[in-house]
Amino acid sequence: MKSTPFPSIEIMSPVGSFESLMAAIQAGADAVYFGIGSLNMRSKSSKNFSLDDLKTIADTCREKQVKTYVTINTVIFDEELPQMRTLIDAVKENGITAIIAADQAVIQYAVKQGVEVHISTQSNITNIEAVRFYAQFSDVMVTARELNLDQVKAITQQIKAEQITGPSGELVRIEVFVHGALCMAVSGKCYLSLDLLNSSANRGACLQPCRRGYNVKDKDGELEMEIDNEYIMSPKDLNTLPFLDKLLDAGVEVLKIEGRGRSPEYVKVVTKVYREAVEAVQQGSFDQEKVAAWNARLASVYNRGFWDGYYLGRKIGEWTQEYGSQATQRKVYVGLVSNYFTKIGVAEIKMETQQLETGDQFLIIGSTTGVYEGTALDLRVDLQSVEKTIKGELCSIAVDELVRRGDKVYKLVETTKKQTQ
Repeated sequence: MKSTPFPSIEIMSPVGSFESLMAAIQAGADAVYFGIGSLNMRSKSSKNFSLDDLKTIADTCREKQVKTYVTINTVIFDEELPQMRTLIDAVKENGITAIIAADQAVIQYAVKQGVEVHISTQSNITNIEAVRFYAQFSDVMVTARELNLDQVKAITQQIKAEQITGPSGELVRIEVFVHGALCMAVSGKCYLSLDLLNSSANRGACLQPCRRGYNVKDKDGELEMEIDNEYIMSPKDLNTLPFLDKLLDAGVEVLKIEGRGRSPEYVKVVTKVYREAVEAVQQGSFDQEKVAAWNARLASVYNRGFWDGYYLGRKIGEWTQEYGSQATQRKVYVGLVSNYFTKIGVAEIKMETQQLETGDQFLIIGSTTGVYEGTALDLRVDLQSVEKTIKGELCSIAVDELVRRGDKVYKLVETTKKQTQ
């Protein structure tokens, strides 16, 4: 196939822990985004970093030439302005690439301090006039999730036609979500959790009542029906991989993966798949056979089933059919790395639960290690080859990457759940 010309595409990965940070870097992320403290849209649903972590994150990513974005995208109240300013000052001090924001108080202070701003999906950018307005503050903007590809393409073409530039003097770049959880509300502007549970989604504290199953009762209270087969307010996860070539053709330059509350192996698998797919599009080798293989890998980690969102013109969401993840694999904790022998590339594992058998797939996850994926080809106990090792034993296993003492070890097992498309 003939090579297709596309600009440099940035893959942005979600980071909710140091394990996820290293997993994103391992998988080839160009950028990572994360929250510090409470002023972000995942402040309650994922582990957030503290100000003390900022230097470590910045130094690690700078060494790997990975961009860093801090999310400060909640609604901000007056009493939180000092906290917001302290955070932006720390962002500047530590050389973080940019912040992601929607509130004008955040945007204005960041611009004043000389901190780069990316406009969040919370700003609901749906037209070129909004792009023109935000271009005075930002070089990168996320369009609303409800736009279809034709609408996105119209915006990117108009940016080029008018040569709309941001503060840097470069053309404005458009960013979109390409994978992960979707909300039933318009670009996440949901008040259901606030109304029912007094916990606001727009404050990063959504308790997700939309993900539950429901019964319907008539007003007289005489009849009640269970809504079967579908969770009618819980959309399946977005998956743009099957039409990634069309999405890039629409002029999108930044691909954002959702999932700051998800596991390190989710971050690694999804980031790596989209990295491979983007390179295939750029090289002209993107085809449906590869898409099928990539989709199988995406299905192996947390998901609620997949659909294409609104990019291809859908007017209504496609709902999940069961609660929770429909991943084809799950990880089961088995033990800890108790030692690593560098010269021979062998990890010693203290088995704390379950058992590990020859041929099992396993993960080793740690804050510096990230996610190591392997297959137990030669298990040894007391230097002797064994078919399996059980709880209480010390076993050794060959690994071809450095792992560390204290890293957690998991085996991967197949699930009985079927992936819904």
